Amino acid sequence: MSHKLILPEGYRSKLTLQETEKGIKLVKDLFERNLAELLNLERVSAPMFVRPNTGLNDDLNGTERPVSFDILDIKAEVQIVHSLAKWKRMALKKYGFKSGEGLYTDMNAIRRDEELDNLHSVYVDQWDWEKIIEPGDRNTDNLKSVVNKIVSAINMTEDALVAEFPVLSCHLPDEIHFISSQELEDEYPELTPFERECEISRKYGLVFISQIGKYLKSGKRHDGRAPDYDDWDLNGDIIYWSPVLNRCFEISSMGIRVDEKTMDSQLKISNCDYRRDYLFHKMLLNGELPLTVGGGIGQSRLCMLLLQKAHIGEVQVSVWPEEMIRECAGNGINIL
Repeated sequence: MSHKLILPEGYRSKLTLQETEKGIKLVKDLFERNLAELLNLERVSAPMFVRPNTGLNDDLNGTERPVSFDILDIKAEVQIVHSLAKWKRMALKKYGFKSGEGLYTDMNAIRRDEELDNLHSVYVDQWDWEKIIEPGDRNTDNLKSVVNKIVSAINMTEDALVAEFPVLSCHLPDEIHFISSQELEDEYPELTPFERECEISRKYGLVFISQIGKYLKSGKRHDGRAPDYDDWDLNGDIIYWSPVLNRCFEISSMGIRVDEKTMDSQLKISNCDYRRDYLFHKMLLNGELPLTVGGGIGQSRLCMLLLQKAHIGEVQVSVWPEEMIRECAGNGINIL
């Protein structure tokens, strides 16, 4: 089996399968309510697929192949979304949201190029959210404020969950440590980016690593990030330390989004000038879209973290290699 599969010694789920299903619903219901209240968000409907020529699909790291199919009646091909990072910004304009207001939605995707392990599935489910901000809000202080509200929503959810299932007990940190990808490289220059994430999250329990996508002093990036949604100076990842898996555990990728200037610069740096002809990019470069902050928060990831599970397949139904299923079953991990 893949060397990436982690089989924690002596692992047993603290909840039965039926309790797990109840816990999943409780987490999802409570967290999205908490998130909406703290960030002033309204729920909206969202697409499962988009036309490629709109430029709305999220390119992630730029190497993942989207799942596509043709629609007979309109004689056109569409792509299943990777995420709704760009669609949300257009929706805010279309629906008439005002500054300080935002939206969230259930995003379901198929990422067929994922390497399957404890945290990664072909099926991706997350809360995609986006909020309109003012020009003066495009700064690090505002980014940190939003991050802290997300952490508060998670902790509020954990408190309610543990009240329902006391066997879980609260285990998540109340405070988050902020560090940039460059500061992280400076602190652990000999380690890989993933190893750095593990070391810093092990140390603090919960961290926000900022400035993902830009080149570091080493000439490398901490991680890839598409050039046309996050501002690489004002974005980051929320990462927990998982005592169950003894490794770092990313729960959210988010950031203040590009304005006209940063979009122009990041497209050039990434050799993606061809995207300027897409509808989304034209509207943004012409100043027709609102300034926003937004991100994605993994639904199954959050359930896995709060229910203290060892494998994402314990909280979602997907497809796994038969050998992985057998190994998990032999080590107390019940794949749904």
